[in-house]
Amino acid sequence: MGSRVCLVHYHEIGLKGKNRARFEHILMDNLKAALAAFSVATVTRISGHILVTFSVAGEAERAFPLIARVPGVARVSLAFHTNRDPREYGQAAIDALAEAGDFESFKVAARRSNTDYELTSLDLNRQVGEVLCEAYPDKKVLMHDPDAAVHVLVVQGSVYVYARSVPGVGGLPQGSAGKVMTLLSSGIDSPVATWMLARRGAVPVPVHFSGRPQTADTSEQLVEDIVRALAPAVQVGRVYVVPFGDCQREISLACPGALRVIMYRRIMYAVTERLAALEGAKAIVTGESLGQVASQTLENIMAVNEVVDLPVFRPLIGSDKQEIIARAKQIGTYEISTQVAPDCCTLFMPRRPETHAKLDAVHEAWELFDHEAMIEQLVAAAEYVDFDAPCYRAPRALAERHTVLAPRA
Repeated sequence: MGSRVCLVHYHEIGLKGKNRARFEHILMDNLKAALAAFSVATVTRISGHILVTFSVAGEAERAFPLIARVPGVARVSLAFHTNRDPREYGQAAIDALAEAGDFESFKVAARRSNTDYELTSLDLNRQVGEVLCEAYPDKKVLMHDPDAAVHVLVVQGSVYVYARSVPGVGGLPQGSAGKVMTLLSSGIDSPVATWMLARRGAVPVPVHFSGRPQTADTSEQLVEDIVRALAPAVQVGRVYVVPFGDCQREISLACPGALRVIMYRRIMYAVTERLAALEGAKAIVTGESLGQVASQTLENIMAVNEVVDLPVFRPLIGSDKQEIIARAKQIGTYEISTQVAPDCCTLFMPRRPETHAKLDAVHEAWELFDHEAMIEQLVAAAEYVDFDAPCYRAPRALAERHTVLAPRA
């Protein structure tokens, strides 16, 4: 029986034309990083696929589901790697079909990528199909919509045979689209929004606004747990933590109650934009969904947006809560996000927040406190937690441009 390997399939990367090699190499680097805990022998390109081999038996089977979670992977197959010996790949086909679970019908899908092999793809279909018919005499051969399919790929002097294959998350490899700042709370929505931008090739740099010192740092710990839950498939290199509690108290005393939430969010956006300038990030990402809460109406979103010049991405804007919850469960953050933790989102909240803010009233409230000094104060108080993420590059000038900024202990 041949050795076990993982064959990574991609779709969107294949449409990149002359830039395709760049995207492939980024995906290969991300796979190496995601599989750092495994005994990876090689990660190479072969005939429109990426081949991952391992030096320890059983590692391919364990790495198989993790690879499917890496952005840019459209599908991953657990394959047998054999020589061009009909006896070897015939036995591999039998073993591969045995992994297909319960089935009543099957087909063989063979492809020859090198013309130096004497058998054509049609010849391989017949040859392997005959072997499988002898091994499974009670099963039917069905060319359209079979229960199972055995794939045989002849490429570069080797044969890869598989029937076990699962969809990946798709998208583009992380690091191919630059940095974005994500407003990351310990709730359900913002981790999903962060994941969705990572799936589109961006490197997320989360900013968490904590209720500290007015609340405990529980939400900060949950945010770190969320980042670890996304890893190693999705890499987050740094999380900024901004202690926001005292400033929220100041705003609550100075501004009309109905407009507090809008003032909070304007400050949060402005601070995030300053941090984005340090990081070289090109956009801000939030987990807002239209109409889900009072601050997420069109009027309120417009009132908050005007305080920043960077584009603000809201990947969940058209999703309902059940869709977001389903995605949170898929990516592994839901159980963490449902834990109760006081944070800035629950601190000094008004009983009746404004749902349709008028810009004139927002501007008047904005001038009731020294917002510019507050923004500077919060940027100066920002802390960060660094994670080991190869796709993230810390800005060289960070310490020089902002000497007060310091990592959390």
